[in-house]
Amino acid sequence: MSHPVFHQPLGDAALKQLFTEARTHNGWLDRAVSDETLRSLADLVKMGPTAANSSPARIVFVKSKEAKEKLKPCMAPGNVDKTMAAPVTAIVGMDMEFYEKLPQLFPHADARSWFAGNDAAIQATAFRNSSLQGAYLIIAARALGLDTGAMSGFDAAKVEEAFFPGGKIKANFVCNLGYGDSSALFPRSPRLAFEEFCSIA
Repeated sequence: MSHPVFHQPLGDAALKQLFTEARTHNGWLDRAVSDETLRSLADLVKMGPTAANSSPARIVFVKSKEAKEKLKPCMAPGNVDKTMAAPVTAIVGMDMEFYEKLPQLFPHADARSWFAGNDAAIQATAFRNSSLQGAYLIIAARALGLDTGAMSGFDAAKVEEAFFPGGKIKANFVCNLGYGDSSALFPRSPRLAFEEFCSIA
């Protein structure tokens, strides 16, 4: 079975949409995000690479009025209004028992045994790879024409109690999704020069 090879750079329009002109939004237009779009988003996110295909992210798309009201007291004061205004808020969680799905996701090796009972490996792998999947979520959302606003200002324990009962899924970060109101944007913050955060060895 042959696979397509993508070695051509994306055009300027795509790079602008994904990176150079994309912004973190705080204001939102009154425009709904369909369930079909969220399913398409999830289908893209799950294709991004994770260690041993572990795929530890567990995402709740908070969309209904009732769910939004449940999320409201979990948010830091400065994040409440924009979260309530966003059409959807994605809670990116991490399954601390992700290794139980490794026989399904990584069937050619006994990958479950690499993690079961090894708390340090579980913690590091769940956090690192759910963070990766959260980043894929942002880029995939932009690719589908959505805007994003990721946040770490929330009470993780309250989020877990409200949306991940049972204790095995921990909250990593939250990300508002929708169609951003560009009139509410702040000026873009500076970025580091290549030499300030990169080197070529």
